[in-house]
Amino acid sequence: MVKGDVNKPKGKTSAYAFFVQTCREEHKRKHPEQSVNFAEFSKQCSERWRGLTANDKRRFEDMAKNDKVRYERDMRGYVPPKGMAKSGRKKKDPNAPKRPPSAFFVFSAEFRPTVKQEFPGCSIGECAKKLGIMWGQQTPTQKQPFEEKALRLREKYDKDMAAYRSGANVKRVPMRPGPGGSSGVMPHAAAADDDDDDLEDDDDEEDDDDDE
Repeated sequence: MVKGDVNKPKGKTSAYAFFVQTCREEHKRKHPEQSVNFAEFSKQCSERWRGLTANDKRRFEDMAKNDKVRYERDMRGYVPPKGMAKSGRKKKDPNAPKRPPSAFFVFSAEFRPTVKQEFPGCSIGECAKKLGIMWGQQTPTQKQPFEEKALRLREKYDKDMAAYRSGANVKRVPMRPGPGGSSGVMPHAAAADDDDDDLEDDDDEEDDDDDE
């Protein structure tokens, strides 16, 4: 799969990422010569964010909404280069529920924009390593909100998947025309391998999310 398309629109920036950007600019104004411990700075930003009132967060949420509009507009005119699609793999059903992220991936989704802004030139792998270090430094209490969100997403996925399987478990395939020339359809059980392929593609989906 082709990665790093320079023409691909910049990904959406979350409200929290806008907040962190503001904190970083504020820190640079107050301490222009002082180096920043990224892990410690991220923890402080996280604590400050959780302490904000809904009214305080609103301006950052508005910034995120405006950026989402910008992203969707840019994506409508974006044409991915050849080779972006996976080759040699069975194409997944676009209607199938997307596998839920782990607590770490929920954490990464929130802090990845911060890492990218702090280290603009870091590769996907380097960003993942930094996020892994940050995750390892979180206390159980700090990890709890991400674990709870991951659990809610898992429960939703299980329900959605059960509904999807009940509707996709029976396929209709054409029968050969009978002696009278008429044709019909007969039920055909879906291959069990479909679910296995979904599991195998989980890592690929996470890679796609990283490639913003």
